[in-house]
Amino acid sequence: MSTQPIDVQSVLDGFDTPWSPRIPLYVNDYDIRIAKFLGEHVWHVHHETDEFFLVLDGEIAIGLREADGERVVTLPRGSMFVVPRGTFHMPSSEQGASVLLVEPTGTLSVGDEHDEVPDHVDATIGHRV
Repeated sequence: MSTQPIDVQSVLDGFDTPWSPRIPLYVNDYDIRIAKFLGEHVWHVHHETDEFFLVLDGEIAIGLREADGERVVTLPRGSMFVVPRGTFHMPSSEQGASVLLVEPTGTLSVGDEHDEVPDHVDATIGHRV
């Protein structure tokens, strides 16, 4: 783990690939992930963990499949949201966005269960910076 401050913009400048999160830091057993969003991800679910989103730049939408149907949560820059464990969800961004995520280390970016993963989505546990 780094003992020096990490500049978020430097992390973002270090990669271009959407849906391919980078891990600059760990907190206890959690990854602090930085990702770029563009287009649609994939419908997926994390059965055992919540997923935290903080929009650093741009705007994202998160589709949610809940007991009473589907809805979409829109998060502009500076907004935070937690997808509860066991909720199918699909993040997307029409214009592109930069997002900070917090998830337990080793969490697969496409969840425990998912639709077919498109080629533009990196099914990964994250890439260390």
